[in-house]
Amino acid sequence: MHPFHLAFPVHDLSAARSFYGELLGCPEGRSSPEWVDFDFYGHQIVAHLAPELCGTAQTNEVDGKGVPVRHFGLVLDMESWEALRQRLEGKVDFLIEPYIRFKGEPGEQATMFFTDPSGNAIEIKAFADMGRLFAK
Repeated sequence: MHPFHLAFPVHDLSAARSFYGELLGCPEGRSSPEWVDFDFYGHQIVAHLAPELCGTAQTNEVDGKGVPVRHFGLVLDMESWEALRQRLEGKVDFLIEPYIRFKGEPGEQATMFFTDPSGNAIEIKAFADMGRLFAK
């Protein structure tokens, strides 16, 4: 799989370093006074200082919950998902608490949504069978 690259706005680089680097455990790569990149589980994400672009995302209803329209995230195996869920408990305010979505359907998955300090929504999901990632 090829790594993706994602650039997104933050209001404070120090807060981004604390959140992505310390809490999520993403090693820091290159940086400047206006941006910092992180190794997001093998993918390159770049926090750009742009406070005027930070804010609350619109939501759409999915599975009875308000899912942020603009979000990014990861698909992990169940064991890694559970370990991250435990690490985040009490340290983030979940937009959507960790739960199993689409239970009994082809797309059954564990999911959780939370935001970084700048309001960027993140979804971490997992499948018991990764072969079901694109199942209909």
